[in-house]
Amino acid sequence: MSQGRYKIIMVDDDLTNLSIGRNALSDKYTVITVPSAEKLFLILEQVSPDLILLDIEMPDMNGYEAIRKLKADSRHASIPVVFLTARRDSGSELEGLNMGAVDYIAKPFSPPLLQKRVETHLLLREQHAQLQRYNDNLLGLVREKTERIYALQNAVLNTVAELVEFRDDITGGHVTRTQGYIQLLVDELSNRGMYPELITDWDVEMLIPSAQLHDVGKIAVSDQILKKPGRYEPAEFDEMKKHTTYGLDVIARIERNTKEPEFFRHAKVFIGTHHEKWDGSGYPNGLRGEEIPLPGRLMAIADVYDALISIRPYKPAFSHEDSVRIIIEGRGSHFDPVLVDVFTDVADQFREIATRVQDAG
Repeated sequence: MSQGRYKIIMVDDDLTNLSIGRNALSDKYTVITVPSAEKLFLILEQVSPDLILLDIEMPDMNGYEAIRKLKADSRHASIPVVFLTARRDSGSELEGLNMGAVDYIAKPFSPPLLQKRVETHLLLREQHAQLQRYNDNLLGLVREKTERIYALQNAVLNTVAELVEFRDDITGGHVTRTQGYIQLLVDELSNRGMYPELITDWDVEMLIPSAQLHDVGKIAVSDQILKKPGRYEPAEFDEMKKHTTYGLDVIARIERNTKEPEFFRHAKVFIGTHHEKWDGSGYPNGLRGEEIPLPGRLMAIADVYDALISIRPYKPAFSHEDSVRIIIEGRGSHFDPVLVDVFTDVADQFREIATRVQDAG
């Protein structure tokens, strides 16, 4: 919208009509008179009007051709156009309206009628601009509130994840590293256009932070097992495996006391499926192949890679190269073969993430 007086461009090859229009409107508006459509477009390079009054019957370029050109140009498409015409048939009027005109004024026009019609359309334009400003402000408020909610949710996720890491202190940095690996794999799948029907359904802004909770069930595993300095006995390992179902129980309890169940939708998938294996030999449910949700298949790679490169009471840290080799050997048995191929292509970036987190710690 113009600041101060509204600007109107009146286009007509009849100088008398231009004079009448200018005299009728110039007390209230800045009126620019133009004798042809060609000159209209030259003026539009310098002036952005609030309304265009456009004659239909003009030589060289008529009004229909001019409005078609106006509406095809994003710079001018929103400017309301009122046709000025001596035509009286409804077909011509309908044609113009279909092309984007907002009104017709019949010639010869009376100055009072011209003034009133112009006033009405400028009022509508102002109301539309006010509504747009209101919508923009509302969207800004919604965006700001959404960002605050995400920040709060992420703070909760971070705090819970840090609590788990505090108990399981032999795996320090694991949560941060695996979150970085998941972000890398998701970005790579998106860039390659893989699994689009699944990825488009994800709220990625919540999916990635939710990866931090994949081991939250360890909070319910006893210290005697969680911190054992050595390999587990079979019964101990069976208890350790329950951290997946314990984690789902933790989330279920939280969900009973929240009105935001979507907050934990992705977390439940990570928690319950990151130890499933492609050949069905994993836990807790023995899911096989694509029965395993894609986030769980992604976390399986991220989780195992990080375990391999990390020191454990029962093993030294494997080198990056050996860790990559072990994951490749698990292609089609432990891991989704397609995802292993993606992992292989970005494995060096896994090492960079691990190094960066270690240096930051």
